[in-house]
Amino acid sequence: MTHPTSLISPEQLATMLGQPSLRLYDCTTYLEPAPQGSSDPYLVVPGDKTFEAGHIPGADFLDLQGEFSDASTHLRFMMPAIAQLETAFGRHGLDASSTIVLYSIGSMMWATRFWWMLRSLGVDALVLDGGFDKWKAEGRPIEQGAPSGYPATTFKAALRQGFFVDKSAVLARIDDPASVTVNALGPQFHRGLEPSRYGRSGRIPGSVNVPAATLVNGADKTLTTLADAEAKFAAQGITRDKDVICYCGGGISATIDLFLLAQLGYDRLTLYDGSMGEWARDSELPIETG
Repeated sequence: MTHPTSLISPEQLATMLGQPSLRLYDCTTYLEPAPQGSSDPYLVVPGDKTFEAGHIPGADFLDLQGEFSDASTHLRFMMPAIAQLETAFGRHGLDASSTIVLYSIGSMMWATRFWWMLRSLGVDALVLDGGFDKWKAEGRPIEQGAPSGYPATTFKAALRQGFFVDKSAVLARIDDPASVTVNALGPQFHRGLEPSRYGRSGRIPGSVNVPAATLVNGADKTLTTLADAEAKFAAQGITRDKDVICYCGGGISATIDLFLLAQLGYDRLTLYDGSMGEWARDSELPIETG
């Protein structure tokens, strides 16, 4: 399999521009340092300004924290009520009958987060390999200005169960031999060798480490090959006969791991949405270092 079924290349996307059924979305968010003394680990800045400076022609912009996350919690990027998502996606003209392509700037993780969310709602989408960075590097057409948007639709979710779990489910699986919990953060954070911006340093006990950064090619920001990804997962004891729980800091970079696992045919996958943003701050939850 040269290209996973949910992945689309810039070359392939270029042939689709202008098609009436195409719904193309820039999903970019930026994480900036929080002011000194702030209780937040970072500031969430939507990528609307960089969208206006340059985007793939015809694209719309999706604000993950502003429109598609639960605003009632201090945790960032948490899945909100289904009704909120139906309203927001419908407002942006998205429905299952369209060809949906997602991309982001700097990292594909913002696009794969939306891919995972949509998948949980019963909608399959495509993710642009290398995102806007690769598109721009290849000299492909770029448009400037605010999004024109798409005609609104009535979005109705067909909810698929098991895509998200909470801390109690993760805690219950710590010593379960039928499960494996995967940390997508860097090894220095997994081992607790560096201070964590989320709270206590370390990892969920028993979890293994497949950093999302090791699944991406640094030169052009594309995903690694399926063979390389398979080898990295296998080296950590991640097999198709186990339930796989992925986590990171805020439930974003872990979707890179989930995306590749899904393309490899793993189907017992879930995301701990609260991730270390929740776990590290809860002193009643166990944590492991070393």
